Amino acid sequence: MDDLWLQFLLTIDATFRLATPLVLCAMAGIFSEKSGIIDISLEGKMLMSAFAAAAVAALTSSAMAGLWAAIGISVALGLLHGLASITLRGNQVISGLAINIMASGLTVTIGIAMFQKGGQTPSLARYERFRPIELPFADQLGQIPFLGPIYREVISGHNILVWVALIAVLFTAFILARTRFGLRLRAVGEKPEALDSAGISVVKTRFLALIIAGVLCGIAGAYLSTAHGSGFVREMTAGKGYIALAAMIFGKWQPRGALYACLLFGFLEALASRLQGIEIPFIGAAPVDLILALPYLLTVILLAGFVGRAVPPRAIGQPYIKER
Repeated sequence: MDDLWLQFLLTIDATFRLATPLVLCAMAGIFSEKSGIIDISLEGKMLMSAFAAAAVAALTSSAMAGLWAAIGISVALGLLHGLASITLRGNQVISGLAINIMASGLTVTIGIAMFQKGGQTPSLARYERFRPIELPFADQLGQIPFLGPIYREVISGHNILVWVALIAVLFTAFILARTRFGLRLRAVGEKPEALDSAGISVVKTRFLALIIAGVLCGIAGAYLSTAHGSGFVREMTAGKGYIALAAMIFGKWQPRGALYACLLFGFLEALASRLQGIEIPFIGAAPVDLILALPYLLTVILLAGFVGRAVPPRAIGQPYIKER
């Protein structure tokens, strides 16, 4: 029983770590889409940020420098998306897909040019990464039956960016529900002409939303390559931006619901990693490819089956043309 309890706690611990980039990306998507901008570019911004963070951390031996580089490149891509979809009133889906395709190609091309490692960055040393933080008295309190292992295995030992992701959920909920900017953000996604008639700039509000989304995506990318991983590898986001988008829709564009969906995927991914090598009756060892695909398959099935009616912001995807 103790062994089973420990394995369960370790799975929950892994769930938080695996869900962190999804949570950050989902919160980014909420800011973008609440303002009326479809943001399929979450995947590309996260991928480009992961490369920038690892490359700068390798060159400067500083994880913080890598984090700032990741945020900078993600915000720049967000502004590019804003230029195409807000200023030039282009198709927002095509603009987002273009950023994803560009990020996929650029990370490999620049990586080969800089490091000659097939598109990867050098492996980062411990001091070039965000390391786990052991909370006070974790070992001593861990000896307490039942509650002790929860503190030691689940709460303690996460790096700072895991906590930033959880704070981002509270930040997003607070901004949307309790601030004037949040009210304007929700209004610009529902009825931008009403906001414009009140003398508030629709363009400025939407660009601010994309900047905040860029910051959150940048942190997500930096987490992948300098906290959860020890460097950048090709296509390391592995569709997590799209999963975060699905989680946001599952959560009906609300932070709490999106958090639950991200934790669900993180749990399924953590569970899948523990199922590798398990023996299935009459079949033998479970195929590795099937185990790796399991979280994605189950997430799609669960989201499709239980999402219910999700109503997006009314003005989403519609360029705003100011009446004269």
